[in-house]
Amino acid sequence: MRKRSKSREHALKVLYAMDVRKDPSSDCLIDFFETYDVKSKEITQFTTSLVEGVEKQLKDIDRIIKKYAKNWEINRMAVIDRNILRLAAFELLYDDNIPPKVSINEAIELAKKCGDQNSGKFVNGILDKIKKEEIDKQ
Repeated sequence: MRKRSKSREHALKVLYAMDVRKDPSSDCLIDFFETYDVKSKEITQFTTSLVEGVEKQLKDIDRIIKKYAKNWEINRMAVIDRNILRLAAFELLYDDNIPPKVSINEAIELAKKCGDQNSGKFVNGILDKIKKEEIDKQ
């Protein structure tokens, strides 16, 4: 698995923990890195930057997701889907170094791996709308 893909998977686990435990990223990152032996500094740094970025922009990210998730409330979504969307939306909206297609494809793969049988389609649909309306129209 590529380093950035692994970082996204780690970030998703930390975001999930933050969401369920209602703890700040600093606590969840410490717990994660104490539990899992991540040897790559590059993976550790990218994971941390993703998690902290989502936490910093969470209100805006959730507002955008809610705007395009027709008939879905953020708090009613599956925890895993909600956090995959947050992670990918952060990349789409705040990281110009990652092509939108890469962020969306990585999110779909995470959803297929970690979510239920409909998660990939659900995540793809919302992220595609965000890309078309928020990114392509700029």
